[in-house]
Amino acid sequence: MITHAFTPLRRGLLSVSAAAIAWGVGGAAADELFRTSGLGPVAVSFWRFAIAAAVLAAPRLCRPAELRPAELRPTSCRRAAVLTGVALAAYQTAYFGAVQDAGLALGTMVALGASPILVSVGAHVLLGERLTRRGTAAVGIALLGLLLLVARPVSGPRPAVGIALALLSAVGYSAVTLHARRTGNATAGATTWSAGALCLVPFALAEGAWPRAEGVAVSGSWLIFLGVVPTVLAYRWYFSGLTTVRSTTAAVLVLLEPATAAFLAFLLGEPISTSLALGSVLLLTAIVVLARDTS
Repeated sequence: MITHAFTPLRRGLLSVSAAAIAWGVGGAAADELFRTSGLGPVAVSFWRFAIAAAVLAAPRLCRPAELRPAELRPTSCRRAAVLTGVALAAYQTAYFGAVQDAGLALGTMVALGASPILVSVGAHVLLGERLTRRGTAAVGIALLGLLLLVARPVSGPRPAVGIALALLSAVGYSAVTLHARRTGNATAGATTWSAGALCLVPFALAEGAWPRAEGVAVSGSWLIFLGVVPTVLAYRWYFSGLTTVRSTTAAVLVLLEPATAAFLAFLLGEPISTSLALGSVLLLTAIVVLARDTS
């Protein structure tokens, strides 16, 4: 009988890939909320963070005080968790803004298409990671796909603004990825999501934090899904994967997110141009090249 055990690297690759797919579905959920709930990108981000914090804090708060685990994390770890929450709030809100202004497919493709380039440069400069020839080819293919994506934007009411927000999101994502890879012990717990939610509170209130009354049950369901699957679970998978997966490898694997988003955008009726379709194919090709490099 032959058994196939997963090595730590393969488990890491699967974890990052699962997180990317969950994020792609999360982008579609946010797009649905924008169209039906009356919520804007900041409000959706706030609820996502608040729900994630509540889900992670609830089990501990429900225990009797004498059974709650003592807080053993040093001040530096708590500070890192807070800073991670602030960074996540900034780049995820920028991403949701990109989806609203440029459309689900284009906003997601640009945000995640730019990330491998930014992460590979940062990993080389800050972490000393070197790319193989195939890894370099994968980044080059991803860059070409990104150029095709921004050549003729067709989706969303303000594609230029959406592209700018997507690039801002890519910068924030890259910073979080490099920090997590450098420390090797990054997590996204209740402290992280609470810090992000607190940062977003005033902006969410200014934008309008409550969904329309007539669809509050459906909107609430989407928000709970967004707070649990693409947030609590996906970031747990992602940070776990980063303990064994190189920064650039993770950034290219996360291109599964825009591929998932493009497919869902097509199902939701968004127009798909030739350049968008070809750019998507190139991003997926970059993943295949990278998979061969790590096999």
